[in-house]
Formats: sequence, structure tokens, C-alpha cells
Amino acid sequence: MNRQSQTAAKNDLITALYCRLSRDDELQGDSNSIKNQKAILQKYAADNGFRNTQVFVDDGYSGTTFDRPDWQRLSGMIGEGLIGTLIVKDMSRLGRDYLQVGMLTEMVFPNNDVRFIAINNGVDSINGTENDMTPFINLFNEFYAKDTSRKIRAVFKAKGNAGKPLCTNPPYGYIKDPEDKLHWIIDEEAAEVVREIFHLCVQGYGVSKIANIITAKHVMNPTAHAKALGIGVSDNRSTADDYKWGNGTISHMLTRQEYIGNTVNFKTYRKSYKQKKQLKNDPENWQIFEGTHEAIIDKETFAIVQRIREGRRRVTPMGEMPILSGMLFCADCGAKLYQVRHRGWTHDKEHFVCATYRKVKGGCSSHQIRNVVVEELLLDGIRSITAFAKDHEDEFVQMVTDKTRAEVNKSLRADKRELEQAQARAGKLDGIIQSLYEDNLDGKISDERFAKMTASYEEEQETLESRIRELKEAIGTVTESTCNVDVFLKLVRKYTDIHELNAEIIREFVEKIYIYKAERIDGKRIQRIKIVWNCIGEFTPPAVARNKETA
Repeated sequence: MNRQSQTAAKNDLITALYCRLSRDDELQGDSNSIKNQKAILQKYAADNGFRNTQVFVDDGYSGTTFDRPDWQRLSGMIGEGLIGTLIVKDMSRLGRDYLQVGMLTEMVFPNNDVRFIAINNGVDSINGTENDMTPFINLFNEFYAKDTSRKIRAVFKAKGNAGKPLCTNPPYGYIKDPEDKLHWIIDEEAAEVVREIFHLCVQGYGVSKIANIITAKHVMNPTAHAKALGIGVSDNRSTADDYKWGNGTISHMLTRQEYIGNTVNFKTYRKSYKQKKQLKNDPENWQIFEGTHEAIIDKETFAIVQRIREGRRRVTPMGEMPILSGMLFCADCGAKLYQVRHRGWTHDKEHFVCATYRKVKGGCSSHQIRNVVVEELLLDGIRSITAFAKDHEDEFVQMVTDKTRAEVNKSLRADKRELEQAQARAGKLDGIIQSLYEDNLDGKISDERFAKMTASYEEEQETLESRIRELKEAIGTVTESTCNVDVFLKLVRKYTDIHELNAEIIREFVEKIYIYKAERIDGKRIQRIKIVWNCIGEFTPPAVARNKETA
């Protein structure tokens, strides 16, 4: 069959005119525009006698991926044998992935009897040996994609390191400043919902309960709210209900530092420019810039919520959530204390036991303590410390400052002592290794023995050097600003008189409560608890005894 008869047979099938444009291509001007590509392809088809043409367009899709809507549709038609000829403006329109484009031109198109034409590159699969340059064209196209990706990443990194937000849209609660798209301003309607969500969490409500409360109030969820404002956002909701709030949405919002005025960059990353899936970056690799925009949530409330989230309160089988849940810890093994309650029990019978004691036989003692005892001691402690702070503010500030300074100095002394010991040992190891080397040269120890001993000492030396660096850094950065008395005083002034505990009060005042093992002294059961207060650590007013007795 001659070339003219082959062309006639092909024209009985669909001639696909494929156009693709990515955002990177738009930077090159109008030469690659969809309009220009269509004009070139349609003129070529008309001039060369191709009939039954159909245009396929992917506008805004990178050449490094083949997950494009119209390409997927075209691929399906190729598989069904409906396509006779595929024409593109140039090879880069097909794609910029060397391996995948090669697979298409060398395997897929020939196997499906599809004639492939790339006009500007002079590629026509019907010419056979005239297409020897095609693999090199594909390779250069991939180099271009890789180089473009590298440049974009460099710009992206520079922008992120400069404290500019990298996300396309601000989080729910903020909108872009009309006068500066890189600055966020508060969207008051949404911000009120954010404040309520954080307040509900401080009150002791779990994520699912908060989601149900906000849903019941018929508040638009973040995706629907953005669309109502005319903001283009991806819609990944499991339901089309604009007023349904998901647990994941609430959970994510409660962890976002953006709500305290911070910009957080580099939360995610991609392994390669070919992979579009975003991976979560380790928090230590985040870049955090404080005070870049107005805060919706104050730092104290945010800190309380993070502590609540770290020690999540668990709902009992009876559907209740004890106010002390997640706050009590074993003073001996460090595990959380487990709430024990049963149907029919009165509150005075409910108690906590060490989680290790429950799970590991012989792992720890029970440290059993009743809820009412802890609640009574805690209420007494909060009332005592708030009364003392109100009546003797200057003395309270001085006591906390002195205590903190003493703790810092103690820690500093310990670090310096360890640093001296580590440096001395590291110096001694240098002498030992040198001595071993000389003994090996003199034939006193074998090469095998020398290798084993030096390897062991060098490993120890590396460990010591790493620890020395850590200690020097800790000593160099330690300051006396490890507590915030002003924040605690602000909290004290918030409550005029506390008659009854609730989850919100407990979490605002208390960081942790440590429960010690009960002892028998003079026939009495004595059990000590230690309260660690938020912002100021452990503190007991002068008039309050440190040891607490429990029945």
C-alpha cells in the first residue's frame, strides 16, 4: 500500500488534534496558547487532507503528568481503536516525561496503529527512520521540565524563607488583604466560628461533639464559605452538604498556628517534580514566622488547646467525659491514670488507677485515688494560689521569679558539670586511641584487635562529641524567661471567685497533676499529689502545706 492509500485509510478514523498548556508555558508568551495551537493543528490537518478531526484540550496541566482529563479521554479512544492519527504542535505538548513519552511513541501508538505527528519537530511516525531524533527531543523536553521545576522551587523557597505565606488561600477565618495579597486580614464572620470552636475545646468538648454543635447551628463549612465569597478552592468534602462539619476539619483547625498570628511555611513537600502527591514535612523543618498578621486566638488559649489535644479526654462507656480525664499522671512511671467508673456508681466511688498497673502485670502499683479527693484538693489549690496572687501580687511575682531562676541555675550547673565530664572523657579517648596505635605499630596488639578496640572507642567519641554540641547549645541559649508570670496573673484576674471546678477552669490553670503511691504512716493512708500549674510550674503558697492526705 502506498503512502496516499495509507493516508486515505487513516482518515476514515478520527484525527485527534491534541493541545496542552501549563502555567509554565503561559510564561513563554502567546506562541503556545490554546488558541494558537488549535489554529496550527487545524490548518495542518486541512492542508494535508486529514478529515474527521476532533480537538482535545488540557488547559492548565503540566507536561510532567499524564493525569489530564482530555488526555485520559483520548487514551481511552486509542485503546478502543477509534483514533487513526494524533497530531500535536510539538513533542512537548504530548508531555515532558522522557520515559512515558517514549513508551507512547515507541509502543502504545504503533501497537494501536496510530500515526503520530509533531509538526514543529518534523516528527511523523509514517516516515520510520526519519524520526531518529525523537528520543533526544523527548529528553530535552524533560530537561526543560526539570530545570523549570528547579527554578520554581528556588523562588518558592526564597519566598517561604522570607516569611511570605506559601498557601494559595488563607485558612478559614482569614481573607487576603485587597491592598496586599500576601497579607491576611480577619474575616470576622468566620473568625467568630473559629473562636467558638477553640472555646468549646477548652470547655472539654471533643472533636466530634464540637463538629455536631457547629453543624446544628447551621454554619457554612470552610469550603462552602470560601465558595460563597467567590474564592476558588478544591472541594474534597465527603458530602455536598454545605453545613456539615467533619471531625477532620475541626481537628486540623485546632492545631493551626496561623490562628495566633503566625505564618507557617514548608509543612509539606514533594519528593520529585514528577510526583504531585504532597507529603507531610517533619515539624522541625517548618519555618515559623510570628506576628505576621492579626491573631484570632490568643496564645494562652491556643497553648491550653494543644495540651488538651495531647492528652485527649476519653469518653467513658456511659458517654460521659470526666473533667479530670487526661490530666492525671503516675509520679513513678509517668503513665496516665485511667478513669474507673461503672453504671450505678455514685461520684464518690469513681477513681483513677495507673495505666501501667492495669496493662502490665507488676509494671507499677495502682496509685489509686478517688475523683472527689483530687477535685477537692485541686479546687482548694486553685483558690489558695489565686487568693495569694491577688492579695500579694508583688511577693507572688518575686517568689515565682526566684524559683524559676533557681531551677534554671540548677539545670545550668548540671549541664556544665556534664559538659566538663564529657570533654574530659573525649580528651582521654584521644590518648587511648593514640596509645593503641603505637602498640599496634610495635606489634604488641594484632591488627584485628586494634581495629575492634579503636572502632569501639571512636563510636564512644562520636557520641560524646554529639552530646558536647548539644550541651554547649543548651548552655548558650538558656535564659531566665522560662515562665510567664504575667500570663498567669491575667488568668487569676479573669476569675473573681471559683466555687466549682469544670473542665475549662482545670485546663486553664493546670498543666499536669502527678499522683504518688499511697503510704501508711501511723495507721493513716497518706497520698501526695503534685500540681504543675500552667506558666509557672509547681508552686505552693506559703500558708499551704505541701503534703496532702487522702482518705
